[in-house]
Amino acid sequence: MEIMRSQKKSSSDDVAVVSTIPLYRTPPVLEVRLEDFELFAIDRLRVLKGISDGLSRGKKPDEIEKLVKNLLKTHMGHPQASETINKDLISHFVLRLVYCRSEELRKWFLSMETTLFRYRYKLASYDDQKAILAEFDLPYKAVSNAEFESVKEKLTQVARSLGQPLTSADTVFYKVPFEEVPELVAGRRVYIHKGYAYVAMNQVVSLVVTQFRSNLSKDLILTNRKWTSMISEKEKNRLTPIVESLSTSYLGPDYSEAKEFAEISLKDIDQVANSLFPLCMRHLFEKLREDHHLKYGGRMQLGLFLKGVGLTLDDALAFWKSEFSKKVGAERFDKEYAYSIRHSYGKEGKRVDYTPYSCQKVISSTPGVGDHHGCPYRHFSEDNLRAALSKMGVNSRAMTDVMDKVRNKHYQIACTLTFEAIHGSSCDAGINHPNQYFSESQKILQLKNNSSV
Repeated sequence: MEIMRSQKKSSSDDVAVVSTIPLYRTPPVLEVRLEDFELFAIDRLRVLKGISDGLSRGKKPDEIEKLVKNLLKTHMGHPQASETINKDLISHFVLRLVYCRSEELRKWFLSMETTLFRYRYKLASYDDQKAILAEFDLPYKAVSNAEFESVKEKLTQVARSLGQPLTSADTVFYKVPFEEVPELVAGRRVYIHKGYAYVAMNQVVSLVVTQFRSNLSKDLILTNRKWTSMISEKEKNRLTPIVESLSTSYLGPDYSEAKEFAEISLKDIDQVANSLFPLCMRHLFEKLREDHHLKYGGRMQLGLFLKGVGLTLDDALAFWKSEFSKKVGAERFDKEYAYSIRHSYGKEGKRVDYTPYSCQKVISSTPGVGDHHGCPYRHFSEDNLRAALSKMGVNSRAMTDVMDKVRNKHYQIACTLTFEAIHGSSCDAGINHPNQYFSESQKILQLKNNSSV
């Protein structure tokens, strides 16, 4: 297999300089099994979504750096160490194909890949950083010794103001047009003279990240053109289902059945709903109790959730019948609704064991008039959402944070903050599934009960 990466000669020691961090300029020349095509992409997606969650939750740069390190270690390794670089390359180019197809997808992928590259560069060795700079072939020359001595006092003052005294290891500087390093200029982290910024080697991350982002942005547009005009229909038909599913895929457990705790009973269901259900399911449950009916979308969303938290088929039939009978009668329930409940438990039709809906699926649904399913953080008006959160016990300080995330369309983060406000416990993994919310709530409640005994 040939991995296409640039090699450049160092002018000083005439040694080939090759970065161990791919810049993804050219797809690798190799055959990829379809199962690896998808699995590698999913692992990289876990990294990018982990970064996205961390940024949305307002983590500081040092926290993001630690997060990136852990995510890469957990998801981007390979049983065969020599294949780790291949996995990196393959997964990037697969996701490039997935996320090139719309402006919104491109924007998210570009932002997350750029952030990933930024922290990988910062975590890299000094030699690797120099190699990356050489591979980009940036048109910047190192400041000569004579020029360095002439501005050394000014550079020392800048370093001292940042609490980073200039040492002998920091004497490699590049002279760069100041408009090309806006981050450094805005942070007063460089000395500027006659339109040029003096950038230390350890600050070059700003330059290479800008170059990486620019290259990737152009490549995403080109990939989209190739996908729409050059890939054969046969290849499209083979890859389209995978490509389309990856951009909306849920990456956690399916919660098809309650595994950690005992089944919930009908006599406790109201109390459980009030204390352990996420807002989306609590709203559906309350509407069912109020109207004694839910449309198909609501029945599926709530019904599969209840199945996942441990409601048996017999109890599910009894629960739905007790409510629907008040509106449509027992006979009509048996005739028109009981079959679909048995079907969702895999006891009718093709006997498929249907899984509860993930947050991604709940958020992406489009409820119509008279529907109550979907994600309240996305579909409720601000006043209705505030009222619902207040009823759940979210205080005013947490409410402000939750509403801020909702306005920025970070619906899962908003749900996570709701969870933390209600339970007084952090959820670093973030809420990605309604049944995860229930399971984590149940764990906290059990711990509190055990500690009070």
